[in-house]
Amino acid sequence: MKNFFFLIFCVNQIFSQELTIEQANHLATLPIKCLQQEYPNKLNQFLIDGSELLSPKELHPAFYGCFDWHSSVHGHWSLIYLLNNFANLENKEKIIGKLQINLSKENIEKEIAYLSKPHEKSYERTYGWNWLLKLQLELEKSKHSFAKPLADNLKPLTNLLIQRYTEFLPKLLYPIRVGTHSNTAFGLTHAWDYAVYSNNIEFQTVIKENALRMYFGDENCPFTWEPSGTDFLSPCMEEIGLMQRVLSEKEFLSWLKKFAPNLFKKSFEWQPAKVSDRTDGHLVHLDGLNFSRAWNLYGLTNQYSKKFSHLRKIADGHLQFSLPSVVDGNYEGEHWLASFALRAFEAKN
Repeated sequence: MKNFFFLIFCVNQIFSQELTIEQANHLATLPIKCLQQEYPNKLNQFLIDGSELLSPKELHPAFYGCFDWHSSVHGHWSLIYLLNNFANLENKEKIIGKLQINLSKENIEKEIAYLSKPHEKSYERTYGWNWLLKLQLELEKSKHSFAKPLADNLKPLTNLLIQRYTEFLPKLLYPIRVGTHSNTAFGLTHAWDYAVYSNNIEFQTVIKENALRMYFGDENCPFTWEPSGTDFLSPCMEEIGLMQRVLSEKEFLSWLKKFAPNLFKKSFEWQPAKVSDRTDGHLVHLDGLNFSRAWNLYGLTNQYSKKFSHLRKIADGHLQFSLPSVVDGNYEGEHWLASFALRAFEAKN
């Protein structure tokens, strides 16, 4: 019944300018619940021999909860984001306590040891890497006293992933354009944001040069090909989100007119993706796709309001369509969709 009233509240409040404290408190309950929930779990582990058959918590003491590594990472981001934006967030001390336990120096050292195995260099490439850098950024910009020690703990892992990006991107001769974890464009967006925030010019250069190499010549993205069956990222919009970051305004708008000319039309329409079975862990991905479209559409409308104001209604519609499903009681979606919803709210405001 509590969830039912929250669904009604979401529908009534979705078009407000900001995420409300009521919504924030409820969305926070999802990562709070799963941050230290070890099972069910999907390890995605490469086994060399039987000695590596350990429990999720032993293998990943920082990021073992929320079903898989990357969902745990962006679950941590969600809570820090909410703490940074809502001074009166419920369960504040409980949340901070969980974060301090998971993101201890010792736990991060064990995560580094795992990712340093020669046969695990591609682990979570680049989806989990991208979210890890967003987590680092959120910790570093936080004004809470608990955040700096945690940012310091996490920084060696962040530095390792920056090194991995730098080594890997020139080797990736062709971008991966799917709407799932390996999507190259999404995998560079939060990385770029952190490179800019930390004034890491070298890392910015690596991202920009490879983004231009892979995407600058693209034209007429096939919007009608979306959604694919289990997408949770919009291939067209994630590419737009990346190029919007790395190009100047003039360069970007010129590129966008070739890549997505229909977005400039006031008559442009785009229906949210529908989920047939939210108890299916793959089919529920489509709720994430709606959030992915929303956060990138908000990015366009916020920076270029005169040209793309008509897209805001479409973004709102996508956010409204899938927000109620975040709290529908199905762990298949609950363990990760709160982060996607919050990412859309972050882009909206």
